[in-house]
Amino acid sequence: MITYYLKNAHERVFQKVPAAQENCLTHVENANTDHLLAIAKQLNLDLDEITDSLDLMEIPRIEKLNKTTFAIFVRFPNMEENGVYTAPLTIILSTDQFVTISPTSCPIMKNIINNPSEFKPHDKTEFLVHILLKIIQSYTRVIKKIRTEVVIHEKDLSKVNEQDITELTQKEENLNQCHNALQPIRKVIKALLTRKFATLEEDDQDELEDLLLGAEQAEALCELSLRVIISLRNSVQVVITDQFNKTIKLLTALTIVLNLPTTISSIYGMNVELPFAKSPYAFEIVMSFIVVSFIGSLYYFQRRRWL
Repeated sequence: MITYYLKNAHERVFQKVPAAQENCLTHVENANTDHLLAIAKQLNLDLDEITDSLDLMEIPRIEKLNKTTFAIFVRFPNMEENGVYTAPLTIILSTDQFVTISPTSCPIMKNIINNPSEFKPHDKTEFLVHILLKIIQSYTRVIKKIRTEVVIHEKDLSKVNEQDITELTQKEENLNQCHNALQPIRKVIKALLTRKFATLEEDDQDELEDLLLGAEQAEALCELSLRVIISLRNSVQVVITDQFNKTIKLLTALTIVLNLPTTISSIYGMNVELPFAKSPYAFEIVMSFIVVSFIGSLYYFQRRRWL
């Protein structure tokens, strides 16, 4: 769906307009090829130049489309019931147009459009920085949320079960997705700072530098959270291995302890000449030997801490 928005100098809220106008915001959500055809015509571009906007696996980057138009491909985080995934958002800036394209629903753009703010599409660099800032802030919130959930598992490793391990693996995958998106976004911001793609005012330069710092901090927080998860996962693996070894020792000890009386009984059950066979106390002697061997093996394995 293609929607056009306009915000004048004295307005704080976007207003819908029926068609594209100079310095308006064109937002395409759940984009398809027909939508791209319309955008290509609106911006006087070839369709092939913006088809990457529909690629769900597109890597963040910046690309100059012509002398006056460039596109920024970024990824934003999206929370779902089964975890976090990142989705692409394409931002196209021309002399008099500001276009955003997403092949999925984009809550970040909805939030920017629906909430009052001072930012306006005709201040293109400032508006671009505002969108990128919201994306970085969204990543930071997601990473902090995952970090908080991970801390819960650090409290008592002995109580970690199979479901906890599965959730931990899912969180690690979510953080890897965030990290894989933040790294190229940071490079995009650095490319904008080179002034090859846009003319920056002094305020814009400062805001981009602050944005770069925020992106680096979010990336560092993500890396720290990943290290915590890896450390926790290794600790869980050690605990599980230790519990497994203890179980094997216990079963081995019990097998040996219980096997001794069985072995002695089997030997004295044979129809051959055996010691004490003619003694009237044969049963008591054999049972005493069984009891002694049973208690002795129990004591031995207890001292070895196998029981």
